[in-house]
Amino acid sequence: MSDSRFAAPINRLIASLKKLPGIGEKTATRLALHILNSSRKEAEELARSVTDVKDKISFCPVCFNFSDRSPCEVCRDETRDDKTICVVEEPADFLAIEKTGKYRGKYHILQGVLSPLDGISPEEIKVRELMERLRCGKIKEVIIATNPSVEGEATAIYLAKLIKPKGIKVTRIAYGIPVGGDIEYTDGDTLSRAMEGRRDI
Repeated sequence: MSDSRFAAPINRLIASLKKLPGIGEKTATRLALHILNSSRKEAEELARSVTDVKDKISFCPVCFNFSDRSPCEVCRDETRDDKTICVVEEPADFLAIEKTGKYRGKYHILQGVLSPLDGISPEEIKVRELMERLRCGKIKEVIIATNPSVEGEATAIYLAKLIKPKGIKVTRIAYGIPVGGDIEYTDGDTLSRAMEGRRDI
């Protein structure tokens, strides 16, 4: 509960900031006070950035990454290898792999992983859309870069069973990434080695 000694607008801001992942009471209070002490211009720029994200960003209809264009820049980039697709769980994983500078193919963002216990089936994530992309006959390799978690492994195995009968090479990134770790938080060198050392699945 926010400190009742603060004025109601500050408490409302603290309560809103606490809804963000990883933000507790102390951090939310510190951020709220920082915003309060910043200039009106800085506060308005922050507010505008938040509304712009909601108004202007949507999913790319091809790879399902966040984008302000349709299709996104990566999907439109003709210099990238369009015979290879790297499948990741979330947009943050795409960003982590992009930062390595080692991968120049296309992507497919699943927007989650299979998790029967949580009621997440293939219909809940972008599996059907991935299979649609593979129908063109152009794709030669699918790199599965889901996290090395129980759900990530189950998703990788499920996708491999769907894709391999189509005669497409299916590889899995190597285990430079610790089991249970997240691609999003893995350093660039480790991710680069994981991509280069990928194995058939």
